[in-house]
Amino acid sequence: MVRVTNAVASRRRRKRLLKRAKGFFGDRKNHFRQAKDAVMKAMAFATEHRKHTKRNFRRLWITRIGVAAKINGMSYSKMMHGLVKAKCVLNRKVLAEMAIRDPASFAGVAEQAKKALA
Repeated sequence: MVRVTNAVASRRRRKRLLKRAKGFFGDRKNHFRQAKDAVMKAMAFATEHRKHTKRNFRRLWITRIGVAAKINGMSYSKMMHGLVKAKCVLNRKVLAEMAIRDPASFAGVAEQAKKALA
């Protein structure tokens, strides 16, 4: 009986995996077994780090808003509370961009927050 290897499909599967391992160090880029483990681990980290990226950006925005709020004479928490009271719908990403690129308009927003608190 003839041995069936399913050569086309298995070669395609290996090529696809080795393509993903391109740029890895040492045997992890061109030996199938090691590349398979490396790619699986890399994919797991990629999934986890997509969540971490979101967290890190939020932390960065909060830091930037906090510093800009201090410049305008209030704390981060007071500013955010004032914005909620003033029914301001700007999110942290936009506020952080304003704090860096347009400090004058950020100062205006901070004044609105102060008025809402008073």
